[in-house]
Amino acid sequence: MIEADWVANRDEAVPEDVERLLATVPEWSGRPESNAEYIDDSRTMETWTVRYDDGRVVGVTLVAHHFPQTGEIHFTVVDRSAHGQGVGSAMVRAIGDDLRRRGVEMLMVKTLGPSKSDPNYARTRHFYETVGFVPLEETDLWGADTPCLIMAKPLT
Repeated sequence: MIEADWVANRDEAVPEDVERLLATVPEWSGRPESNAEYIDDSRTMETWTVRYDDGRVVGVTLVAHHFPQTGEIHFTVVDRSAHGQGVGSAMVRAIGDDLRRRGVEMLMVKTLGPSKSDPNYARTRHFYETVGFVPLEETDLWGADTPCLIMAKPLT
């Protein structure tokens, strides 16, 4: 598929797919306790998926809602075989459009901050910047050894 063919939709919970997709990207998902939390979260959080033509899930994003005017990308995973093909962009675009229609003004995401050198998370930050997020603050929310970068994308 080319980028224009990917369509993201709000979906039912897909914990088995989250577990399967996490296994394709161990350099991002190397902490079993975090993986277990994401799989558990995928049972209850707002879920967005992109699927292949045959129905198999190729990407998942979980969205949290803390306040009526804000949404948060809590977690995203895309099958390694589809990296760079527009799956993540399709999810962010669909989520942003949907949240905007619901009156949400800002979408945020947290990721590993740049003060912790990691080429994989440098790619993650670059992705979020290319889809319209800007860095707001790096904090020690996750502990001193895991700096948290908060990024936001205006939806209005």
